[in-house]
Amino acid sequence: MSAQMNAAQLSGRPHYWDEACAALMRADRVMRRLIPEHGQARLQSRGDAFQTLARSVVGQQISVKAAQAVWDRFTARVGEIVPQRVLEQPLEALRACGLSQRKCEYLGDLAAKFASGQVHPTQWDAMDDEAIIAELVAIRGIGRWTAEMFLMFHLLRPDVLPLDDIGLQRGISQRYFSGEAVSRSELREVAQAWAPWRSVGTWYIWRSLDAIAVEY
Repeated sequence: MSAQMNAAQLSGRPHYWDEACAALMRADRVMRRLIPEHGQARLQSRGDAFQTLARSVVGQQISVKAAQAVWDRFTARVGEIVPQRVLEQPLEALRACGLSQRKCEYLGDLAAKFASGQVHPTQWDAMDDEAIIAELVAIRGIGRWTAEMFLMFHLLRPDVLPLDDIGLQRGISQRYFSGEAVSRSELREVAQAWAPWRSVGTWYIWRSLDAIAVEY
């Protein structure tokens, strides 16, 4: 990994953000209007692999607002979000946070794999996007969407396009197709203008739907 990227992760902010915004505003009429609406706000990494993946599991298939409410209750119950603390929680306590039975199981499996050393986060920085996705989806409950959130929010990869993300689908529908349903091919076509900064374009589409910044 480059020294520049290391610095970006240490600061928790992507080094490429300003460059990406300038390129997006040149290439895309919607981004040209949308980006200035959000000032200096930008994607930010929390810098912890386990916590990032846990937040992604909690946020699966629910709104940003609902996910934040569940996460707040979860952190109040667990305290420090580390594998051992999650493993110590009884199922009933996790369910009381608003987590489904399945999400409780997924969080337990994630914690167990981290605690046992079955995942190797120190190697992820040197791997390409698809190789990391392949490793992560081997963990129970982590599908491609969750792996893509990890690439964006932990590793700060600049060109991730989460086609299965409901917010991305809804935002592109509203901003580019007057609210009409969009196909995966249409999503790809719109986002082609964002490359190689599709993570940044996606983040601004999310912000167009919800004033709360998306974080994992």
